[in-house]
Amino acid sequence: MLLSRSLVEALAAEFRALGRTIVFTNGCFDILHIGHTSYLEAAKKLGDILIVGVNSDDSVRRLKGASRPINTQHDRATLLSSLRAVDYTCIFTEDTPLKLITDIQPDVLVKGGDYTPETIVGADIVRERGGHIVVLPFIEGKSTTRIIERIHS
Repeated sequence: MLLSRSLVEALAAEFRALGRTIVFTNGCFDILHIGHTSYLEAAKKLGDILIVGVNSDDSVRRLKGASRPINTQHDRATLLSSLRAVDYTCIFTEDTPLKLITDIQPDVLVKGGDYTPETIVGADIVRERGGHIVVLPFIEGKSTTRIIERIHS
């Protein structure tokens, strides 16, 4: 379900009070592919509630260049919300989800294998609260950037 940032933060507080494990991940999710779905299914298995932060269109442009995003923020977040593994999506406008992570206070922060625990934004915040950082294995050949490069060539 695509929710406003304030509603996601309020729900996260309620889930924490109920003792539910909140898992958070984020990304551009510009062209949804099997690598994403496998990743999100694995993330969901790490807790009770999976919240996915989605970079806004402006954020994607700043990070990936003027030709991106391919799909709008609303389309990307709505499509992610329709996946069985995803409980909630939330669009964030900053280049990184640091403020969103601070506000949601997830128990588990998940990123893909192209990251290391030292390079994950917000990892220190999650660890300070006793949370866990999980880096899921990279699925070879399943990268949005590589798919777009293949299309252009």
